[in-house]
Amino acid sequence: MCGGGQLGRSAQQARCRAQRTLGLDQCPGDIIVLRDLIPGHEISHFMLVAVDVIGHHRKMRDVCGGHRDSVPAGGVSECTHAASAHLGNVKPVTRVPVRDDLRALEGYHSPQVNVSVRLNTNESPFAPPTAWRDAFAAELARVDWQRYPDRGARALREGIAAQHGVSPAQVFAANGSNEVLQTLVLTFAGPGRAVATFEPTYQMHGQIARVAGSIVVEGERAPDFTLDMAEVQRVLSTALPAITFLCSPNNPTGLVEPEGKIRAVLEQAPGLLVVDEAYGQFAEWSALGLVDEETPLVVTRTFSKTWSMAGTRLGYLVGPEWLVAELDKVVLPYHLDTAKQIAGRLALQYVDEMESRVQFIIDERERLSTAMAALPIDVFPSGANFILFRPRKRSGHHVWQSLLDRDVLVRDCSGWPRLENCLRVTIGTAEENNVFLKALAEVTT
Repeated sequence: MCGGGQLGRSAQQARCRAQRTLGLDQCPGDIIVLRDLIPGHEISHFMLVAVDVIGHHRKMRDVCGGHRDSVPAGGVSECTHAASAHLGNVKPVTRVPVRDDLRALEGYHSPQVNVSVRLNTNESPFAPPTAWRDAFAAELARVDWQRYPDRGARALREGIAAQHGVSPAQVFAANGSNEVLQTLVLTFAGPGRAVATFEPTYQMHGQIARVAGSIVVEGERAPDFTLDMAEVQRVLSTALPAITFLCSPNNPTGLVEPEGKIRAVLEQAPGLLVVDEAYGQFAEWSALGLVDEETPLVVTRTFSKTWSMAGTRLGYLVGPEWLVAELDKVVLPYHLDTAKQIAGRLALQYVDEMESRVQFIIDERERLSTAMAALPIDVFPSGANFILFRPRKRSGHHVWQSLLDRDVLVRDCSGWPRLENCLRVTIGTAEENNVFLKALAEVTT
């Protein structure tokens, strides 16, 4: 490495100034790393450059080409002049600091791996009906693409409203249920206001709230992942959240919240209660029946799961008219593109096909649960299109990797808080499920 002995005290000082000015997290030794900046010169791995940073002006101090741990004696390579010329044309780099409350934030990650059996993201294993594809293509051919979409998405909202027996004014649609959740947080929470979650649950509830500047208060679920009502009372009475999130069926545990508990939380919540039903069609009951004009309750849904339209990114909520009117003020204009509106409106014409797919997945879920319970595995009850499980004899990550080695991808939850050694498998086609069961038996017994 180019150390202080080679480049001298001034280079060390330059390194410190450069590191601060350029916002570098690490600067190896006395140098700043420039990658692939000098065309026409062969450099074995990278070029290491030490520069002076004086205000917003930089000049070459020394150049050494090669490996980090193997630098030519003297530290000057044949590329010095080319590098100097190049640096002379480079504008100073200024990194604007991220908000203090977001510095430790990690993004939402779900591995996308090329495998034969992909059962990790809770998508539908079936494509939409062929008739839907044909109708969608025909309508797209008639779109006036030079025009903005219907800002109010009226036809789509009317279709969703008819599906649930409510007024179109009670429906808000957006780019996936995550944008629905985001708009709720921007409207009713935000800086200085608290949002309550009960962990483990859907990670994006807390993520969205933090990005919006809200204070996230995490309550603990019981050891069996059910809601602990004493804990609910403690969190709601002390934090006084503007929004309380419940996911039913809960992701990643799969548990459906009983109606009695939803009602109990609704009575205690000082603000808005959001029941996230992304997997609601797979459950035995829905909180949609509790929505009325006087109750601060919304239920969110998505087209990604049961409607086989994850690639469309379309979600919605049903709530009081006054609440939806407030959301319409906050969401960006023309946020829902024309193609998405068409796709959702047409999908609602194929309810029978959707319900058939849902019933198949429910039947397969029960088949998998029974087969998995015969293995050395703890299987958690599920009312969704996935199953959470915990191997007893081997670590969760070991089982995940062993399944991946067999071309089967599931979700590794073993590193998540409160989910030690847990994995989650999405219900796939019968063939995919059989491959998974066979592989699972091989790696857990």
